[in-house]
Amino acid sequence: MGNSIVQKENAASGITLRRMAVAGIMAALTTLMTAYIFHIPVGMNGGYVHLGDAVIYLAAALLPMPYACAVGAIGGGMADLLTAPVWALATMIIKMLICLPFTSKGGKIVTKRNVIACFISFWISAVSYYVAEGLMFGFTAAFFTSIGGSVVQSGGSALVFIILGMSLDRVGFKKKFANGI
Repeated sequence: MGNSIVQKENAASGITLRRMAVAGIMAALTTLMTAYIFHIPVGMNGGYVHLGDAVIYLAAALLPMPYACAVGAIGGGMADLLTAPVWALATMIIKMLICLPFTSKGGKIVTKRNVIACFISFWISAVSYYVAEGLMFGFTAAFFTSIGGSVVQSGGSALVFIILGMSLDRVGFKKKFANGI
């Protein structure tokens, strides 16, 4: 009986370790996609658009919520520390929030809920960055730069997430490879 408990604890530790490793890799990818790959500065307040949210959406569709939120906070926060430090705290909070509408349950990445989650995440991101920018730089200037940048960033990231997710779903990625995470 004692041996069975130890085996269960070891299996649970293995799953936790795999989840942490995948989250770490995805946080690094988020940092790269946000800070360096398709990084386009917009406005005068250090803001920029990127496709890093696509990786965060993918993490939210593959990993349990706490791990996905860590991917968003760490990956987005590191990117801002490297490129626009004034935004780091706001980004860490906002990138955790955009994970909440997604689900990692089920056998596919692109589900009806996860497609709808892209739209909900856009609104979370747009409103949150508008409030953050308004508090830092004034609400009048914030409206156009925040909303405009959010449309491009969230829309582009949603498109990349859906295309990549559909491709991964076609090869059965979640069932074959992501089942242990």
